[in-house]
Amino acid sequence: MDYKITRDELKRRQAMPLKDKIDMSAEKIESWYDHWNGKVHVAFSGGKDSTVLLHLVRSIFPEIPGMFADTGLEFPEIRNFAKDTPNVTLVKPRIGFRQVIEKYGYPVISKDQSRYIHEYRRSKSEKHKNVLLNGNKWGYGKINKKWLFLLDAPFLISHKCCDMLKKYPAHKYEKENGSKPMLGTMTEESFMRRETYLKYGCNAYDFVRPTSTPLSFWTEEDIWSYLREFNVPYSPIYDIGYNRTGCMFCMFGVHREKYPNRFQRMQITHPKLWNYCINNLDERKILDYINVPYEN
Repeated sequence: MDYKITRDELKRRQAMPLKDKIDMSAEKIESWYDHWNGKVHVAFSGGKDSTVLLHLVRSIFPEIPGMFADTGLEFPEIRNFAKDTPNVTLVKPRIGFRQVIEKYGYPVISKDQSRYIHEYRRSKSEKHKNVLLNGNKWGYGKINKKWLFLLDAPFLISHKCCDMLKKYPAHKYEKENGSKPMLGTMTEESFMRRETYLKYGCNAYDFVRPTSTPLSFWTEEDIWSYLREFNVPYSPIYDIGYNRTGCMFCMFGVHREKYPNRFQRMQITHPKLWNYCINNLDERKILDYINVPYEN
């Protein structure tokens, strides 16, 4: 176990040659497999990162299953790729995206900011509201001043989408199968993933939900190098200009994207889905409210 990794050690690992990274990740996968007596699976999103993870895992343990959260929000190219991948189980949520946004609210800005706004609007505790406005004693956990105007937005805002559509079905699969997940996430993707890795390493045995992230110290460049070197098939979504393959209708982070952002690109590549998102799901009003363009 490699608990409490330093930032310098993480940088050293990120700078290693791909071959050394493959070897180190293989060791983490084998340790995870042995610890849980083979009752493990790959949380397969259909994206390039989890595609690499599934290929690497099955190069060691060919029988390892994959689990795909079929939320109804994935690009058709992603869903079809997942369906065509052998030994991958598709799990579905109990409710759909429309029900989530009607009951809880739209995913806007980021998961943390949406959660803070959602909690502020529903909280009856002035103390909790004060923390959400000013932060805890370290200055964290607050609504960014830039987004305070969203407290008065004429629509619901929430972080619940991922929980309802992905996490709950995944947890149900894990409970029913007694299986522990391996995820293809990397530290370079977010502050939270980096801090979690520094504290627990690749294999977080002590989590409430034990989780393995064997590619944590890889980079996006490593992912593409692996796909090319081993000639691994991947979803065609990347060949039509998409770098991000998350849920189609999610608005997390779209305000930071340059032209064409995900919705402007979707209008060209998937016009019917774009129309459903912008008009039927009424995301037009949210994007207008936060001043994000969605048309070409």
